[in-house]
Amino acid sequence: MTSRERILHAVRHKPTDRLPIDLGGTRQSGIAALAYARLRRQLRPDLNCPFKVFDVFQMLAEIEPEMSEHLPTDTVALNRPVVAFGIPNRDWKPWRLFDGTEVLVPGDFNPIRNASGDWELRRADVAIGQMPADGFYFDRLEKYPGALHPNLDSWSVPRLSEDELEHYARTARDLYTNTDRAIIAALGPPYELFNGIGQGGFEDWMITFASEPNYVADLYQILTDAWIENLQLLHQAVGPRLHILQICDDFGTQRAPFLSVQMFRERLLPAYKRGLDWIHTRTPWKVMLHSDGALYPLLPSIIEMGVDILNPVQTSAAGMDAKRLKSEFGDQLVFWGGSCDPQTTLRSGSPDAVAAETRANLEILSPGGGYVFAPVHNIQADVPPENILALIKTARHRPTSASA
Repeated sequence: MTSRERILHAVRHKPTDRLPIDLGGTRQSGIAALAYARLRRQLRPDLNCPFKVFDVFQMLAEIEPEMSEHLPTDTVALNRPVVAFGIPNRDWKPWRLFDGTEVLVPGDFNPIRNASGDWELRRADVAIGQMPADGFYFDRLEKYPGALHPNLDSWSVPRLSEDELEHYARTARDLYTNTDRAIIAALGPPYELFNGIGQGGFEDWMITFASEPNYVADLYQILTDAWIENLQLLHQAVGPRLHILQICDDFGTQRAPFLSVQMFRERLLPAYKRGLDWIHTRTPWKVMLHSDGALYPLLPSIIEMGVDILNPVQTSAAGMDAKRLKSEFGDQLVFWGGSCDPQTTLRSGSPDAVAAETRANLEILSPGGGYVFAPVHNIQADVPPENILALIKTARHRPTSASA
């Protein structure tokens, strides 16, 4: 069974020859540059050239082919040509992380040090991102449509350009022809209709969302019109060479959803369902929702709006017990993640504790298919190499879904 077949069987709830694995197929299942550098030094000290940081917002490493023996994956990402902060991923140049690790970053990535020693990214002399001194990631400061509260009579949503479409078409052909992996793509904001469009001022957006239903409905109409137009263009460019389309939109805190079930169903579900219905009726793509947090009360509505795959399955959040999720929703959702708590066990537990927690979750989530192994969000910068190896080793030695 090829990697592509393995993932496609899993997302169709069919048996697989071994546990399907995703490492780096999305910007939420990758590995932070600092953690990758430490792991690479331990496993492949002969690899002493800089590696690429393809996402300078989250500071994510591009996993090199030479590391595939140690970090196996059945997926590959069809990334946007501009991944973060409007900076094209091209013209790679040397840069150093705070600890001195040498990496490659896009040519237009030019942060400056402020008086406090923080890194700042600026556009037109306005700060759009900031990494605290000795920090790991950038905080996004730029505002998205929900926080901006644009005048809808004059505001317009970007459509995919000819250059972007050529990038998607060319890259999809290359990935489809030269790998046997399942291909995942995300169009990204402003088509993340809740949390995603409130970045840079989420509290202001929540007030708008709760108090201006007519404005929100009009905004969603404009956004969804543009989303569907872009989906049409993307489908023309890549066709069936794309296997999974990802949407990323956090609906929950770790204790509860951000919004009530009623408000989710009245204001958010119809707009999302319109776009996802278009995907399901006109393409073979499966839809993955990346949403952290305590989603249990929203899951029936999330399924109704057209989501096929849930990621990262944050089992440590309130109500997200793995047995409960598998029992109630395992025949309707593919669970993608749910392996080991990234905030506690994976960061500060022993390798044995990582293996034990991962094994316990896999024994619940993987039987019968409908499961893909992945970290619960990206492997963070301070995760020890030994814990990463324990996580991966446990996944590689999990019995097949057919025999589980």
